[in-house]
Amino acid sequence: MPIWFRLISILALLFSAGTAVAAGPAPYDAAVFKQAQAAGKPIVIEIHADWCGECKMQNRVLNRLEEEATYSGFVRLRVDFDRQKELVRQFAARTQSTLVVYKGGKEVARAVGITRESAIRSLLDRAI
Repeated sequence: MPIWFRLISILALLFSAGTAVAAGPAPYDAAVFKQAQAAGKPIVIEIHADWCGECKMQNRVLNRLEEEATYSGFVRLRVDFDRQKELVRQFAARTQSTLVVYKGGKEVARAVGITRESAIRSLLDRAI
């Protein structure tokens, strides 16, 4: 593949990444989590596995909701179910596709395997 084609591909990727509306989840970071808790922000912890179909569906719904003003202030942090077992235990998750919702320092809701937009909205609404 010619170098100019690779450069154009990279530029196109960078441009499209910069114009994306939904930020998506960030990898779990304890400092970010504590800071969001201290600020009283709504937080959703996503216990996710790349191979999990339900997790992919949850991510699509959460990305759509994140574009709405009501849910745009949520801090989304992703825990890798397969690679971050200590964090999975810390959040008392027994399986992937677990969503744990906090309002500041307090857990206010938890659900496993939900994929319907209305159910995810209802879960997130508990932190608003």
